[in-house]
Amino acid sequence: MSTETTASVSTHILDTSVGRPAASVVVSLAARGGGREPWVVLGRSATDEDGRCKDLPALPEGTTHVRLDFETEAYFHTHTHSDTHSQAEAQQDAPAPRDSGAAFFPEVAITFAVAPGEHFHVPLLLNPFGYSVYRGS
Repeated sequence: MSTETTASVSTHILDTSVGRPAASVVVSLAARGGGREPWVVLGRSATDEDGRCKDLPALPEGTTHVRLDFETEAYFHTHTHSDTHSQAEAQQDAPAPRDSGAAFFPEVAITFAVAPGEHFHVPLLLNPFGYSVYRGS
């Protein structure tokens, strides 16, 4: 498989509510060769202590779209952010902690277009009530 005819993908997650990498988040990588083609799951990985997935599989030749699925619910259940919630409760407009303990974003799916021969680094900035994503370097 030539790197001139394929694209590659990497990602990392930063938990912005605590200013640290998000470890042990399961990430799935899927690809397709056009807007109407079915998604094919290529593999799964989990973030390391630095919040990075270092072993995502290579994309097949002809890939035009990629989807990263981040399974965030388990991460939020094991990282309750109790100090963050206590600080947030002191603010008038802060969301109240939910009694159910359910994650507001149990998963995050990011879909993007790729071009052959390029590397796509897609960082996820995550917190209990929001997230942001961008094309990194």
